[in-house]
Amino acid sequence: MDLGIPARVFNEARQPDGTPLYSVSTCSLGGRPVRTHEDYRIVVDHDESVLETADTVVLATQEPGEHLLATGALPEDLAAALDRIGPRTRIVSLCTSAFLLAAAGLLDGRRATTHWALCDAMARLFPDVEVDPDVLFVDNGRILTSAGGAAGIDLCLHLLRLDHGAAVASAAARRCVVAPWREGGQAQFIEHPVPQDTDRSTSATRQWALDRLAEPITLEDMARHAHMSVRTFTRRFRSEVGSSPLKWLAQRRLEHARLLLESTDLTVARIASACGFGDPVALRKHFYTYLGLSPLAYRRAHNAPEPTTAR
Repeated sequence: MDLGIPARVFNEARQPDGTPLYSVSTCSLGGRPVRTHEDYRIVVDHDESVLETADTVVLATQEPGEHLLATGALPEDLAAALDRIGPRTRIVSLCTSAFLLAAAGLLDGRRATTHWALCDAMARLFPDVEVDPDVLFVDNGRILTSAGGAAGIDLCLHLLRLDHGAAVASAAARRCVVAPWREGGQAQFIEHPVPQDTDRSTSATRQWALDRLAEPITLEDMARHAHMSVRTFTRRFRSEVGSSPLKWLAQRRLEHARLLLESTDLTVARIASACGFGDPVALRKHFYTYLGLSPLAYRRAHNAPEPTTAR
C-alpha cells in the first residue's frame, strides 16, 4: 500500500485538459527486486540513478533494520543512494522511512514525525530531531515526513496543494476516493485506555465552528456549545482530533483563506475578515508562520486572480 501511494496520488493530478502534472518513477537499490513482509517481491524498472534528476524523492515505508536501530547509521549502499539526491530536491518520507532521513542527518534540528508506535524509539536514537507523535505529517519546506499508513496520502495531497492549488488536490482526492483533508493528527489513532465518559463528542461543535469561520470564536464559546467545561472540552477535543481546539480552528481558517486566494479575486483584507482573522496583519502572520510566504505571494504562486476591485 505505502509504495503505491505516491504514484496513485500524483498520477491523479491533472491539468483541465487531462494532461498529467507529474511523471512518477519507482526505483530500488541496483534496480533489484525487493522482498516485502507479505508473500511477494516488488520488481521495479529503475535503479537509484533516477534520484539524480528527480524534483521530489519519496521514500516508501521500510523497516529501519537492526543495524540502523543499533547504531543510528545507514547501510553504505543506502547512504550512497541518498547522496545522489540533488541539494534542491524535495525529500519526503512515508512512515518509518523517517528513520532513514534522520540517520542521514537530514532531520537534525527539525521537527519530524513517523508512525506513533516508533516515535519514542526515534526520539531516543536521534536526540537532535524534534519528534512529534501527534500529527499526520510535518512540512519543513524541502524535507517532509508523514506518520504511519494512510498518512502518506495526506502528505501527498498536501504536496499537490502546494504545487498546484486546492482545486487540483481536491480533484485528485475525489478520483482516489479519499478525503482531500483529514482533521486532526495521528494522536487520534494512538492506543489509549478507553475513557469512561464516551457518550459525548466534539464533532457537532467542530461543524458549528466551521459554519462560522468569519465570526470571532473563543475556546469558551466552543465549550459552551458542546455543553462542557473548558477543561473537559479541551481534553476530549484533543483525544478525538489530536490537536488543541484553537490550533485546529486556526488551521481551518488558514485552509479557507488559501482556497479563497486560489479561487477568488477578493482582497487580502476581505479574505482576512471572511476567515475570521480580523485584519490582514493577522492573516499575513499565519501565512508566514505556516507557509513561509505572504498571502499575495501565495496567490501569485497558484496563478490565482488578482483583485480587481477594492472590496
